[in-house]
Amino acid sequence: MKRGALRPLLGKTLAALSGTMISGAVWAGYQLNLREPQSALARDVYNMHTLVNLVCLAIFVVVFGAMFYSIWKHRKSAGHQAEHFHENTTVEVIWTVIPFLILIGMAYPATRTVLAMKDTSNPDMTIKVTGYQWKWEYDYLKDGVKFMSTLATPRAQIENRADKGAEYLLEVDNPLVVPVGKKVRVLLTAGDVIHSWWIPELAVKQDAIPGFIRDAWFKSETTGTFRGQCVELCGKDHAFMPIVVKVVSQAEYDAWLASRKQGAASPSSGPLSRAVLNGRPGTAVAAFGGQLSDADIAAAVAFQRNSRDNKVGDMAQPERVASLKPGAEAVARAAR
Repeated sequence: MKRGALRPLLGKTLAALSGTMISGAVWAGYQLNLREPQSALARDVYNMHTLVNLVCLAIFVVVFGAMFYSIWKHRKSAGHQAEHFHENTTVEVIWTVIPFLILIGMAYPATRTVLAMKDTSNPDMTIKVTGYQWKWEYDYLKDGVKFMSTLATPRAQIENRADKGAEYLLEVDNPLVVPVGKKVRVLLTAGDVIHSWWIPELAVKQDAIPGFIRDAWFKSETTGTFRGQCVELCGKDHAFMPIVVKVVSQAEYDAWLASRKQGAASPSSGPLSRAVLNGRPGTAVAAFGGQLSDADIAAAVAFQRNSRDNKVGDMAQPERVASLKPGAEAVARAAR
């Protein structure tokens, strides 16, 4: 291509780039810093990040400034001759001591923040988080509530058959709900491969490793919905494994917890449990009521529900299976 033909093309390209760069709407989609912290721990991380960046900037300016000044001031064209010298003890001590002091100055806040991140003592509540390909299971250990959280973005958006939503690939059907101002300890593990649970606004990030229990904690100072993702490459659908934490007031949390407990005790799994218990006449579905325990039947029903639609908020319980057996109502009335 001739040089003259390149100029119009270059002009159009620069105009397009400058128009894009100046556009506020475009810049609004790019975040050049950490997300706004929503907890004391996240604020410490944010401040440490800022401090380290400022120190690195100062070092860059001093070192490269001195280098460029020396190159320009002592260039050969200005008549300077190269100096010939060997070691200088004073200079070597200075350039050893100064970096040491800088590292110590950065190491102190970093160590203090890391130790705070590892201090999971005295939590207000504990939640077990288990990663699966490709979903999260949340188990409120002291409250008897357990459910799966999976991607809620419609398949049409993923396959580019519909416009992307505002929370594309960052929305779930069942978010983790916690009360504001409470220290939440999370116990992390995985059922298949290594995953990683990360909420940047709350400064919590921990790997979930099969066969191991790792722990972390967070304490949000504000209500709101905070989003993260699995940040450990865990398979082909790794990008479809978001995390959503919904922080609410204590009253809202109590109401949510009560509704979850009521849902877990609902009889919606009854028809499926009856089919496993009694079979279905005229079909190949056999009766297992006399062969399996109530716990085994409940586990089989829960497995079937999980395989079908991942909606296990009302997971089958052994007590529910027992209540569906013939004569169970009469026995219960006699006991009363």
